[in-house]
Amino acid sequence: MPHTLVLNTLSYAKKLKAVGFTEEQAEVQTEILADLVDEQLTTKRDLKELEIALKRDIKELEVLLRRDMKQLETSLKHDMKQLESSFKHDMKELEMRLTIRLGIMIAATITIVAALVKLL
Repeated sequence: MPHTLVLNTLSYAKKLKAVGFTEEQAEVQTEILADLVDEQLTTKRDLKELEIALKRDIKELEVLLRRDMKQLETSLKHDMKQLESSFKHDMKELEMRLTIRLGIMIAATITIVAALVKLL
């Protein structure tokens, strides 16, 4: 990312010499500072580019999340319909078994009552 910050290295080196640095010390110090500014300093432009990239990434994640949620909702509805169908089937089967048992109990009761009436 290109930086918009400009370091006036000539002015900086002159100021170092003015306070007692040698020519060589001032040049090395200026070179090191220029490298640091160029390589490690974050500019407003860098931050703006990062902000734009983050907003784009968040938007993409939001779209993916909405899609995944829609798929999950569809899957849950499908599973609920299957469970409902299975439950209805199981209830019909149970109802049939209970009806048969009730019929058997009624037949047994009638037989017992008929046997008791014969005995009396």
